[in-house]
This record gives sequence, structure tokens and C-alpha cells, in this order.
Amino acid sequence: MSEAKSGGHSGEEWTEEQIRQLGELAGANTPVGVMSVKLGRSEGAIRSKTQAEGITLSPPNRSPYGDMS
Repeated sequence: MSEAKSGGHSGEEWTEEQIRQLGELAGANTPVGVMSVKLGRSEGAIRSKTQAEGITLSPPNRSPYGDMS
């Protein structure tokens, strides 16, 4: 058993397509954990790449108090 939660692209360069998809996912307010699974990268790699590319990771649009309705 090697590294736990290792992404499928660990150590590989990001492709233009992956960077485009990362921007789309971030723009859609997708949680980092979901982006990690979709792109096969660790959450740390996602955060690093978004920062390097100037992509904003917005917090999910959820009330801190849960559903109040």
C-alpha cells in the first residue's frame, strides 16, 4: 500500500485542458474535494495550481447556519 489519496496525475505537468477544466470547476463553485476527484489530483495540488494561475476558489454558497427554511 503506497501513498494514500494519491492522485492519478501525481508529479505530472498540468495540461491546458486540465487548467481549463480547473477554471470551469472553480467558476462553478465546485468544492476542492470534488475537483480533486474529477482531475485526479490532490487537494493540495488543486489549491497550488489555482493560486499559480490566479484562479479564485470561492467558498461554497452555503449559510454557516444550515438550511433555515
